[in-house]
Amino acid sequence: MTQSDTWNLGGHTFTSRFILGSGKFSLDLIEAAVQGAGAEMVTLALRRVNPGGMANIMDYIPKDVTVLPNTSGARNAEEAVRIARLSREICKTPFIKIEIMKDSRYLLPDNTETIKATEVLAKEGFVVMPYMFPDLTAARALKDAGAATIMPLAAPIGSNKGLVNKEWIQILLDEIDLPIIVDAGIGKPSEACAAMEMGVTAIMANTAIATSGDLVGMATAFRLAIESGRLAYRSGLGRVLSKGADPSSPLTGFLRDEA
Repeated sequence: MTQSDTWNLGGHTFTSRFILGSGKFSLDLIEAAVQGAGAEMVTLALRRVNPGGMANIMDYIPKDVTVLPNTSGARNAEEAVRIARLSREICKTPFIKIEIMKDSRYLLPDNTETIKATEVLAKEGFVVMPYMFPDLTAARALKDAGAATIMPLAAPIGSNKGLVNKEWIQILLDEIDLPIIVDAGIGKPSEACAAMEMGVTAIMANTAIATSGDLVGMATAFRLAIESGRLAYRSGLGRVLSKGADPSSPLTGFLRDEA
């Protein structure tokens, strides 16, 4: 398959479909992880940006990689908007990933507050990428509010439980005409591959890589799995029989004829 397979967001064209989180590993490993992942977009929490300080995460991210600040720590729309505006000033990028979580035990996103923040920030020219629980009504509201993409969680953030919300994500794929980026919960390369086979636009992962035995090796494994899943999706998966079987070779009965 030789056709170009890029995707666009906020006026940028991306070849890689792997968005790498940077929240759980040391700064000196970021560049190696980015290279292993082949990532063209890296998320970061504003608290890890330290302008003028001794350890600024921005110094470790390759210059040709798009930085995606998030609003981690925000508990409502007002706080998320404030963090987003500060991120744009410091990181010099219009991209923002909205994360709003009131609950500290399960870390589930607050869809209602996320919609409010998206509406404000989209009007201010941000490329808004909202992290959300995969609910169709909320996804439609986020699109109407100006979201550039939808980022449903596969499972609770940091859990590595995999595609727990697969059926709900499929509904978003069927009904929402925006890039769908699966975020949070993907724990294995095979799960990233499965999500890509469904037709999602990209995968965002952090914990699965940061908690692995070999960070760069796992980033590379995820990249290959995402590429494989994408190729399978574009190739068209084989059909599934609901009943019975279908032989892959003709049932000629030649042994009986020879006898």
